[in-house]
Amino acid sequence: MTWSHPRGYDPMVATATAWAAKTGVTIEWDKRSLQDFESFPVEELARQYDMIVIDHPHVGQVVEEGCLAPLDVPAREAERTALAEGSVGRSYPSYAYAGHQWAFPIDAATQVMAYRADLIEPPQSWDEVVALARAGRVVFPLLPPHSMMSFFTLTANLGHPCAVENGPLVDTAAGIRAIAMLAEVAAHLDPADFTMDPIAASEAMARPDARVALMPLGYGYVSYAVPGFRPHQLTFADIPLPGAKGSALGGTGIAVSAFSQNKTAAIDYAYWVASSEVQRTLYASSGGQPGHADAWEDEAVNAAAGNFYRGTRRTLEGAYVRPRHNGYMAFQDAASKRLTIGLMGHEAPATILADLDRLFRESF
Repeated sequence: MTWSHPRGYDPMVATATAWAAKTGVTIEWDKRSLQDFESFPVEELARQYDMIVIDHPHVGQVVEEGCLAPLDVPAREAERTALAEGSVGRSYPSYAYAGHQWAFPIDAATQVMAYRADLIEPPQSWDEVVALARAGRVVFPLLPPHSMMSFFTLTANLGHPCAVENGPLVDTAAGIRAIAMLAEVAAHLDPADFTMDPIAASEAMARPDARVALMPLGYGYVSYAVPGFRPHQLTFADIPLPGAKGSALGGTGIAVSAFSQNKTAAIDYAYWVASSEVQRTLYASSGGQPGHADAWEDEAVNAAAGNFYRGTRRTLEGAYVRPRHNGYMAFQDAASKRLTIGLMGHEAPATILADLDRLFRESF
């Protein structure tokens, strides 16, 4: 099971076809919506599928539920070392938890900046982002959970990353400042932005009649950097914040169900599809957004995608890894909704932060 977008589905189908030709083992991929991908219980999927594409904040929950098979199997240490050395930022270790590796990164992503190079010069600071918002040029995906992802990015960039263990969510002054920074932009947005994810925001910018020309923070989708994918090509760059550091890490990893009757075959495919050779060739050329550094550095891969990878690599390397404890996913859902409602209602940042902090403590 993977997620329903060309970036998430097409490379899995292409690599499955190649794997069948190589080994005789047939793999059929199903897909689920992006919203389901972010919230659907992994355990339910693990009881239906041999392999699942997951994101790293699920690992604490899935480890406690015992629904995934560890991938750190004997006699494959050299392969795992190669995968770890090929990690883009902290993508590989984000799937390590409680002494085991539960998934291999096949897709590396984080919040980056996207813009229409034919319409605007990219902003170099948050003040410039606010100015573009006032001029009606900004689209900002604030549909939960993306509002909370931007909060994570801003607090980490301010030097106070949100906690990953029980206690206060974040330094109070930094939390209030981050919400105020979001509010500065949100005050000038089309109300539709509160119902948009990064795909919808990218679509809005890529239209022939687009007025909006900047997504200051949002998960990058390489598809929109490919010439001809949409009427207008988007340019992706590092976030317009000091040092391009603190972006909330995303991406996906391939995991194997603990309930599978085909664990060995599934693990073999997982090692292969995450490898440098596959990631920088078939996976990338089939519309995927690779999770291996060799692909991110490859000349041909970058040339085919408007330099997407080189343009955002610094942001990936400085990204923040979200909490991963059992209870985090429910917090992410509730906190994102609370933040979005607060921004829509122009509530005081301190009031919103107090609720986010309470929800975080309750998640433990």
